[in-house]
Amino acid sequence: MAHDSLRDELDRLKDDLLKMGRLLQQQVDNAVKALTGKDIRLAQKVIKNDDLIDDMELDIEKRTLGLIALKQPLARDLRLIAGIFRIIIDIERMADHAEDIAHIADDLHEQVYIKPLIDIPRMAVVAQDMLEKALKAFTAEDYDLAMTLVPLEKELDGLYEQVFNELLIYMMRDQKNIPQATALLLIAGHLERIGDHTTNIAEMVVYVVEGRRIDLNRISRERFL
Repeated sequence: MAHDSLRDELDRLKDDLLKMGRLLQQQVDNAVKALTGKDIRLAQKVIKNDDLIDDMELDIEKRTLGLIALKQPLARDLRLIAGIFRIIIDIERMADHAEDIAHIADDLHEQVYIKPLIDIPRMAVVAQDMLEKALKAFTAEDYDLAMTLVPLEKELDGLYEQVFNELLIYMMRDQKNIPQATALLLIAGHLERIGDHTTNIAEMVVYVVEGRRIDLNRISRERFL
């Protein structure tokens, strides 16, 4: 009975973590839409909703610590609790990156963009795909799905390098482009960091399922060199 009670609570925690992740996905999507559509209201919504994710993190954190203290879980259950604890930290940090994108979108909304925004939205699509797969992999405790993030991480890094190189050319071409190009480069950096945090979730899947720690970023570099 005690184990059944623990599993029920773990299932509720996983459900709430998934809700937190879904809100994060919406935050990232809205932040980039605010940028491309110059939508100041949407940017402000992202900034405001960051507090919701912070509240969800604190709630889940409190409950995970309570389970350790009261239920004294062992083996895989303990790894699952540790995974949840680590993942909510990554989700909160990704939400901060989405909020930062929204702030930049707010700052730029009256400016004419120095170039069409093509690769930054593409980065957002890849980051969203990574996050979707990572969340599904964790809730299903699916090792194979977690490993599908390896090529996506490489794709996201490649897009970042492309954005960096292109914006550098715009900076060199005209010094007046430097402030906006720097802001756009910061956005690309935020999306790249979201991808890094997402691979952390996938690493937690492997930890929960197999009890070992891996570095997906290192695997990605080695596999695609």
